[in-house]
Amino acid sequence: MSEIQETIHQMGRQARAAAYALAQLSADEKNAILRSMAAAIRENAASLLDANAKDLAAGIEKGLSAAMLDRLRLDEARIEAMAAGIDQVAKLPDPVGQVMDKWMRPNGIEIEQVRVPIGTIGIIYESRPNVTADAAVLCFKTGNATILRGGSEAIHSNRAIAAALASAGAPEHSIQLIPFTDRESVAVLAGMDQWLDLIIPRGGKGLIETVVSLARMPVIKHYDGICHLFVDKAADVDMAVSLTVNAKTQKCGVCNALETLLVHRAMAAAFLPKAAAALREKRVELRGCGETRAVLTDILPATEDDWSTEYLDLILSIKIVASPEEAVEHINRYGSHHTDTIVTADEATAERFLRTVDSACVFHNVSNRFADGGEFGFGAEIGISTDKLHARGPMGLRELTSYQYRVRGNGQVRG
Repeated sequence: MSEIQETIHQMGRQARAAAYALAQLSADEKNAILRSMAAAIRENAASLLDANAKDLAAGIEKGLSAAMLDRLRLDEARIEAMAAGIDQVAKLPDPVGQVMDKWMRPNGIEIEQVRVPIGTIGIIYESRPNVTADAAVLCFKTGNATILRGGSEAIHSNRAIAAALASAGAPEHSIQLIPFTDRESVAVLAGMDQWLDLIIPRGGKGLIETVVSLARMPVIKHYDGICHLFVDKAADVDMAVSLTVNAKTQKCGVCNALETLLVHRAMAAAFLPKAAAALREKRVELRGCGETRAVLTDILPATEDDWSTEYLDLILSIKIVASPEEAVEHINRYGSHHTDTIVTADEATAERFLRTVDSACVFHNVSNRFADGGEFGFGAEIGISTDKLHARGPMGLRELTSYQYRVRGNGQVRG
């Protein structure tokens, strides 16, 4: 067994022991430790900035893009936001111990369905060092021990954040950071089903596909964010333009940003010129189907590949459709089951759309950009799932719990 295997397997054993210790903590005890974690982040701000400076220098030397360097960068405001996020998690209701259902059987047996921690969770992520804090504290709040494996570009920052969190009085080994950043560490973690109950990858499609192919335990993930907005014939034009621009340009490099705009044929002439003008002001490149290009004659042609592309950039594909049913068919065929929106004043059409689009989040007259744990009131999120089992959509505290049945009686035996 290699040094990497030995180290990570030892971390797995330690995480399992820590999970049993975490399960004994009350909500008040966990919240007190979380507040200490927030204080530790603030108290160690200088060392976090020093560590981050090393990562930034290495990133510049490697030629990382400006966008990548921005994701990597910590400053005083971002450190305070990290600490404030921990304080916010401490204030949220603790789902552990919540009675989900309760009933009495005719024989006098009482049955409760109760939320409990999942146990041990591995999280593999890239770039953003704040994920170290977000993931660790959400797992801690829900009584889960965490093994974190961050990307090589943020290794110094991640180590400093994890050390600050671990100094705050949590049970030993509740939060562990893998010190290796090579690919072998991903394979070892993903194969460690004897110690890990769940693994969550956060990053690009390549990373997620690798984890899914290697994992011997359940994986919660989403591959792409190919999100749509459909402008129905009963839409308010100004509202539709505003939602389209916000969904595409408020932040284009994220998974809930708009990638394909679908427009009802009856609305094309009134809506498309106004939308195109507003999008061009934001420097969005437009690509359209043949019918769209008959209305917007100076845009690029869209290819078949465009309908299934997550641009994560200021590029938008546009298609004119004949009906809401055609829009739904397009979304279910080409989308990634993430977040899709209809803009319409017709409530019946909206309800059919919400029922028939097979996505984790379906919106009516709301920007796709609200598909976010914070915007849903969950506090920080561990990620967004497009899976259908256990967790779907933005994942907050409840999604980091399982449940058990607690059965009480007074000597009943089965005949």
